[in-house]
Amino acid sequence: MLDMNTNPQVDAYIADAAPFARPVLEHLRDLVHRAVPEVEEAMKWRMPFFTLNGKILGNMAGFKEYCNFGLWSPEVAALVKKKSAEPGESSMGRLFGKIKSVKDLPSDKELLRYIATAAASVQAGKNILQGRKKKPKPEIAMHPEFAEALKKAKAMKNFEALAPSYRRLYLMWVADAKRDETRARRIKQAVEWIGEGKKANWKYEK
Repeated sequence: MLDMNTNPQVDAYIADAAPFARPVLEHLRDLVHRAVPEVEEAMKWRMPFFTLNGKILGNMAGFKEYCNFGLWSPEVAALVKKKSAEPGESSMGRLFGKIKSVKDLPSDKELLRYIATAAASVQAGKNILQGRKKKPKPEIAMHPEFAEALKKAKAMKNFEALAPSYRRLYLMWVADAKRDETRARRIKQAVEWIGEGKKANWKYEK
């Protein structure tokens, strides 16, 4: 195997994989390092990942009956899907379906081309995680009784000082109340917590 930036955790993962999976994982690992010598390895979500300049290039995994290999590049996914005999079988996280042996993979030449293309996408900021814009969440109106209670308790400044996500949690909690009694109880509790500078989910934080 080439001299490469390997991770002992990935070594252990491959060693613990099913016998059929080890040669597949070793082959994929070797090809990734051949195509992108500067690639680094990491364990994420209990499976080996390949990163480039801190961004995810791809991943692989070995299960009881098959292996997966993915490259986080929409460009590569489109190329593979175009050539696939079974549309829908491939995705960025599972480019070649369920891999049970090295024979299930494309040729080394083709795989090296895919990996190099994915690396170019990552370096250009075009991998799957780049350019994805989150849809803004719809605003939640503050119930008039909640606003009045905050003002009366002089806790509005504390509320406004909270991070947007925590303000949203309080607003949702009050807005989701089905009955007037429930809403009043929640408002009273929320105002108390906010006055003490507590987040909506403070009980669950370690």
